[in-house]
Amino acid sequence: MDHAVLYLLPVGGGRFELYAEPHLEPEHAAAGGRMARLRQRAAQLAMQTISEHRVFWALRNVTRITLVHPDGMTTAEAVSRRDELLARASTHHLRWLAAAGVALVPAALLTLIPGPNVIAYYCVGRGAGHYFSWRGARRAAEAAWEFRVEPALAELGGLAHLPRNARASRVDAIAAKLHLPSLSAFFDRAAVPARS
Repeated sequence: MDHAVLYLLPVGGGRFELYAEPHLEPEHAAAGGRMARLRQRAAQLAMQTISEHRVFWALRNVTRITLVHPDGMTTAEAVSRRDELLARASTHHLRWLAAAGVALVPAALLTLIPGPNVIAYYCVGRGAGHYFSWRGARRAAEAAWEFRVEPALAELGGLAHLPRNARASRVDAIAAKLHLPSLSAFFDRAAVPARS
């Protein structure tokens, strides 16, 4: 893939997040026993982590990116927000990559104990995720960027201060209009305040 479309989403409090489809969302299976609930919660956390990394993972292989930003924001403002988000992501993922590397050293000592070394697997998995995200954020800075205005994003930003149940139908309508089926779930996680 050499082209990606990113959305600069206003999520309240003057904050923005980069967003792209498709995001993998966990299926909400009916809760069973305690182990089933624990497995479901672990799957939800894993899928949320994948969802947060996915945007930057995809950017590792692109040469052209279209940034869709809210109406009322100039291209210069969109560039400034984009640069801020990419720099923040690069720093964040590099720090966590280093932390995973440091944690892997004592985890490697656990190989002396028979059985699977779950802690080492976790450190390697987290480190790989942060490495790919860091590379994606760095690669995006070298890509050719185009900009497009989308009025629905400005409306979305105006909904961030509302409780979820008050904004849900309007967020769903915006997601449908933009053909972004996972937007509602992402916006609910990112919007400030995230109230029920």
